[in-house]
Amino acid sequence: MKKLDTYIAKQIMTGFLLVALSLMSMLWLTQSLRFVEMVTDKGLPVYLFVEMTSLLMPRIFSILSPIALFVAVMFVYNRLITDSELVVMKAVGISTAVIARAAVLIGVLLALFNVFVLNVGVPRAENKFRDLEFEVKNSFTKMMLREGAFTTFKDSTTIFIDEFVDEGVVRGIIVSDSKKADEKVVTVAESGKLEYTDAGPKLLLNKGTRQVMNKKSGQFSSMTFDDYAVDFGDMTVARKKSKSVREWGIKELFAEARKPETPAKLARAYRAEAHRRILAPLFNLVFALLACTGLLIANFNRRGQGKVIMISILAMVAVQVLDMTLVNMARKHEWMVWLMYLNCLLPLFICGELLVKSPVFSKRQKKEQLNEI
Repeated sequence: MKKLDTYIAKQIMTGFLLVALSLMSMLWLTQSLRFVEMVTDKGLPVYLFVEMTSLLMPRIFSILSPIALFVAVMFVYNRLITDSELVVMKAVGISTAVIARAAVLIGVLLALFNVFVLNVGVPRAENKFRDLEFEVKNSFTKMMLREGAFTTFKDSTTIFIDEFVDEGVVRGIIVSDSKKADEKVVTVAESGKLEYTDAGPKLLLNKGTRQVMNKKSGQFSSMTFDDYAVDFGDMTVARKKSKSVREWGIKELFAEARKPETPAKLARAYRAEAHRRILAPLFNLVFALLACTGLLIANFNRRGQGKVIMISILAMVAVQVLDMTLVNMARKHEWMVWLMYLNCLLPLFICGELLVKSPVFSKRQKKEQLNEI
């Protein structure tokens, strides 16, 4: 039986990897589109773009894993039926529970792996992503200012820099400032240097001219300088986001929900998320059983197993939709958590019962099935 389990398990794992990688690639492409502007318009380094988009993969994998396993298991067992391998297995006395053992094994392994992904991989990736996002938004020289381009901040200040020489050193600078409604200030300098302070970034200009025009009176004034500082304040300094729920593990979620100062609404949301983290890995096993149970207990049909496959797909979709609905409802009504567990464990119990109690072929059935082949 070990050879049979290995034979089926290898096919399931191959199919799972192909489906999972394909789906993850498509979702990675759609998710990465929101970062393309940072590369094309704001000069985000390609390696940083790849790193940030890669940090989204653990969360995407945890979502796609049960669906990819469902597709792989259904494809493999349907192919076993089409090639008449499944009929031969049953004809020699191998029970449906034994044939389904490979799918159960893969489902259990992926469930255990998803426990690690959801409670270790996703929180660490989200934390790292938050740090990188903060760093990128506050990288004034790389993200906001570009050579030979006009950069506008909050529609009040425009900066043009002709050339970046060294770290923070620039040449050919034009600064147009219209913060005040009644005047416009244009500053031109040969060179300058970007410096960072607690109050925000500053541009220290050398050898230039500062021109001021009063919009109401039309009065114009001009002055030359050797050294002049342009203070941007906190215009480009983004605040670091607070720690999100996705960055917490199960223990942290339950601990936050138990704190007296936590509002009741947030406490329910934290507990619902914690229970979702417990149940989510189990859907790998549930979906694997939903994919193979119908095909294993149904009678052989030379016209194909279209009806059985459709019923299995509808059952999977129903379980998935119910899970999403119940998680959202559990954030408002805590007693819905029990329905979340019922939605996960009931299909598991039903599929297990059907596989265990499915009878092995009798001698007459063996002859009929082999004759059909």
